[in-house]
Amino acid sequence: MTHPEYIDLPPLMSAHGTVRLPGSKSISNRVLLLAALAEGVTEVRDLLKSDDTDRMLEGLATLGVGVESQGGDSYRVHGCGGNFPVKAAQLFLGNAGTAFRPLTAALALSGGDYELSGVPRMHERPIGDLVDALRGLGANIEYLGNPGFPPLKIAPPALDDAASVSVRGDVSSQFLTALLMSLPLLGRTIRVEVQGELISKPYIEITLAMMARFGVNVARDGWQSFTVAAGSRYVSPGVIYVEGDASSASYFLAAAAIGGGPLRIEGVGSESIQGDVRFADALALMGAVIEQGPNWMVARAPADGKLRAIDLDCNHIPDAAMTLAVAALFADGVTTLRNIASWRVKETDRIAAMATELRKVGATVEEGADYIRITPPVFTFHVSRFTVHGSIDTYDDHRMAMCFSLAAFGAAGMRINDPGCVAKTFPDYFAAFAGVTQAVPVIAIDGPSASGKGTVAGRVAAALGFHYLDSGALYRLLALAAQRTGVALDDEAALSELAARMDIRFEAEHVWLEGEKVGDELRAETTGGYASQVAALHAVRAALLDKQRAFRRAPGLVTDGRDMASVVFPDAALKVFLTASAEARAERRYKQLKEKGMDANIAGLLQDIRARDERDSQRSAAPLQQAADASLLDTTALNIEQAVESVLAGYRKKCLAP
Repeated sequence: MTHPEYIDLPPLMSAHGTVRLPGSKSISNRVLLLAALAEGVTEVRDLLKSDDTDRMLEGLATLGVGVESQGGDSYRVHGCGGNFPVKAAQLFLGNAGTAFRPLTAALALSGGDYELSGVPRMHERPIGDLVDALRGLGANIEYLGNPGFPPLKIAPPALDDAASVSVRGDVSSQFLTALLMSLPLLGRTIRVEVQGELISKPYIEITLAMMARFGVNVARDGWQSFTVAAGSRYVSPGVIYVEGDASSASYFLAAAAIGGGPLRIEGVGSESIQGDVRFADALALMGAVIEQGPNWMVARAPADGKLRAIDLDCNHIPDAAMTLAVAALFADGVTTLRNIASWRVKETDRIAAMATELRKVGATVEEGADYIRITPPVFTFHVSRFTVHGSIDTYDDHRMAMCFSLAAFGAAGMRINDPGCVAKTFPDYFAAFAGVTQAVPVIAIDGPSASGKGTVAGRVAAALGFHYLDSGALYRLLALAAQRTGVALDDEAALSELAARMDIRFEAEHVWLEGEKVGDELRAETTGGYASQVAALHAVRAALLDKQRAFRRAPGLVTDGRDMASVVFPDAALKVFLTASAEARAERRYKQLKEKGMDANIAGLLQDIRARDERDSQRSAAPLQQAADASLLDTTALNIEQAVESVLAGYRKKCLAP
């Protein structure tokens, strides 16, 4: 299955509704391995379907463990009692740390010849501290590449009588998790001493809770030592359910805090065993209103609509803290997230990646070895909260993609590269996100010259309190700017450069070009003719595309033109193709010009309109045509008030009906 290179998110206005979370990645892969190591058959329900769990399932199948799909998100695992049937195998585990580290420990202590490898980034993620600890127990592990990093070669261990082993706790909690989960295979009492401060303690709590569900209780002395008693063995609990992913909940909680809410998240709540559930507490410090039940949460924006900046030690929520970094874009003040050194050894160097991408939206970012400090953009741009300089890169990191979807609440649009990377933990994320977020609505009214679409669009916008964009004015402004600067109307490169840099502003019925108000000059027939010429150029239309989309902001936009529904706003809430006979349009244009005291000839106007229709419909760049999903509105026999009411009725029926 191929994934799109990017996804374009529209500017978002609000978030509310209900979302059901997929199963937790951390719990899913722990449960699968424990079920494989246990005696008996375990039915695992609500398992996360993702790249990481696929790698674990494939690995277990390669090792001879019986795994049967029961349909949907349920699997039956036939435990091997710690004795993997296949004693020689090569396992490819992608970038799944929750599969690679625990399987390394289990295979190193169970006996057999194995090679474990992954994607290039997995080979950059440290594993030396886990390997050193396992070697202290007699494991036989070799590095096949750089010392301290995968890939690995494992041979049968030469087990000794060691009663204790030490492991560093300040790089990744997965090292301790892997060690603890594998120790019952030894059959004797082993104490694990943690060197340094243990990071990500909540993930160790998940490990201990899951081991207990399979019959192994670990004694601990604070967070400094853990003891697995002799005779400990895993026994199937029969049926086990996987909680919803608390890290994934963070994106929806933050969406509600930014976009208003209420938004209900089902699958995780106050009784969760996952540490990332405490993200809700961090968001509450920023002012969000949070309610929780045993298996659900509801989030709302602060009463005053403004998030507050925070200074927070994030050791307890390392993954979910990434969401706080993007939420900081919408906070009042400077946000500092501390004790996040583990970000550096995740799917990518998340501190560096987050700093780079936050700067693209105008934030000022300071990064350190174990912290990141974010100052949100100054809100000076008159269209959206911040602009995006280029698209957002995701570094093959699912959390980068999901985090930056939230930035669409403040930008005129958000392009996220490689959106398929979310398959690691939440394959349907963008569909779920779209299901509970509401884009700024657009009413796109296209039609031929002099059809009255500009007048109708302006009045519809006024009736709804929406913003209005006369896209034709952009091309007229460009033609006018070209005339003033001496740019030839057939110089496509120079025109596209001028289009990208020209300073324009719309306020009510007034238009400014380079700070100067332009009036009748903009609406002159000669300017209109020049505009039609430049609008036929591909590079010019591309240069003006972002300028047009930047007008989309809350509470909504009404826009008119030739390709508003087909090219500029293909996701418009309502699309209308407004037309009238050439004779009716010529007569309307004649009256407009006479009312302004300008000379006009109706026969000449009719000829000009027909010529322009032909030219606009035949041009290669965005030819004038009715979008497939646009409704046709012929106004030949309608007055302006009737045409406006027809569009408003269509909007109410399509977009406001319950």
